[in-house]
Amino acid sequence: MIITSTDYIAGYEIVQMVDVARGSTVRARSVGRDIGAVFKNFIGGEISEYTRLMSGAREEAIDRMLADADRMGADAVINVRFMTTAVMQGASEILAYGTAVKIRKKS
Repeated sequence: MIITSTDYIAGYEIVQMVDVARGSTVRARSVGRDIGAVFKNFIGGEISEYTRLMSGAREEAIDRMLADADRMGADAVINVRFMTTAVMQGASEILAYGTAVKIRKKS
């Protein structure tokens, strides 16, 4: 399935807009990650434990968005965006969403 952040796909025409496709996950920090982050906070730099946590969360949200689009019979998802929200202290939701569409190769 094609996914893009643009409102078009080069070489294809959109023949039908199906619906909004979305996928989300909620991830929480762990004590182990927090201890490492505290030390990193003193010396500065990237907190790689959190980077990996959020990267995995984004991939899971994308996978769930694509599964939602597939369930609707879409061929692609355009205008893909991400949003994050703190749902409680130490836990965040990552939401991936876009417009599920049916497409046809241009002749």
